[in-house]
Amino acid sequence: MSPYPLADNILTDDVEKEPTRAGFGRGLKLASEADENIVALCADLTDSTQMSKFKEAFPGRFVEIGVAEQNLVTVASGMARAGKIPFTSSYAAFSPGRNWEQIRTTICLNDQPVKIIGSHAGVSVGPDGATHQMLEDIALMRVLPNMVVVAPGDSVEAEKATQAIARNGKPSYLRLAREKTPIFSTNESPFEIGKAYVLREGKDISLFGTGTMTYQLLIAAKELEKHGVNAEVIHVPTIKPLDDETILTSVRKTGQAVTAEEAQVAGGLGGVIAELLSEKLPTPLKRIGILDRFGESGSPDELLEYFGLTGSKIAKQIQSFVDQAAQNHE
Repeated sequence: MSPYPLADNILTDDVEKEPTRAGFGRGLKLASEADENIVALCADLTDSTQMSKFKEAFPGRFVEIGVAEQNLVTVASGMARAGKIPFTSSYAAFSPGRNWEQIRTTICLNDQPVKIIGSHAGVSVGPDGATHQMLEDIALMRVLPNMVVVAPGDSVEAEKATQAIARNGKPSYLRLAREKTPIFSTNESPFEIGKAYVLREGKDISLFGTGTMTYQLLIAAKELEKHGVNAEVIHVPTIKPLDDETILTSVRKTGQAVTAEEAQVAGGLGGVIAELLSEKLPTPLKRIGILDRFGESGSPDELLEYFGLTGSKIAKQIQSFVDQAAQNHE
């Protein structure tokens, strides 16, 4: 297995940051230059979701639906049936939050290759508060038959993921964040739908992250090393279909696992890995994320700290989990 190329200075104050939605904007423009069948539809949030780059380059292929998310995906499904590859964008709180039934019935039931872009997901949306902090979207989308679910780790990967879902011929959900987050991957780092990647090898515990939480696991692994815990960090950008082989291979080696996500652990990455391990390899598992509650209003940094989703807070939770597991086996 070749090492996963990581960016320079990722665990320092000099780490480069950019919103994952910016990578989506670039990726959509590049994909659309290569395929004239790609069209884009937005629910009056063109600048916020970074679909503006497509609108400027291809105004004749862009449709402003307005604040009508149910219509947004229904029109997109019809365009897909006519041979187009539609991308729809809105805040995740509204799409899939407001139009899940239309996604289910018009897109997934008919297996139409519509791409649902849910931006501004997670508590790091910040002061907009609980109404706009979509935390249930991973669970909502992964239960839909035919739906692919991807949560890029940084903006570089978001650009690659956008181009990948443009080509996959399937209904697809891309989960994006609002704020600038660290870029840990490079242009040479691999991305393939359905693949997970080992970013840091270890032998004591497997740490599985999705979206921007993978970076926080890298910080946590560095902190744990000071306490004698050698953690393996696996990035899981594709939640569905899941890379069972990579996950099980790591857990067979370490014997215990942790998941981290900026979403509800019930039905999210924590849920899907719990399901996999319970069926294939029963293993002690700690799920880190949002635990059956709504978000709060505050700055993004304050909220990540409050919900225990920073690298240092995650490290403490993992250390407690490791210590408890050791006591259970005494």
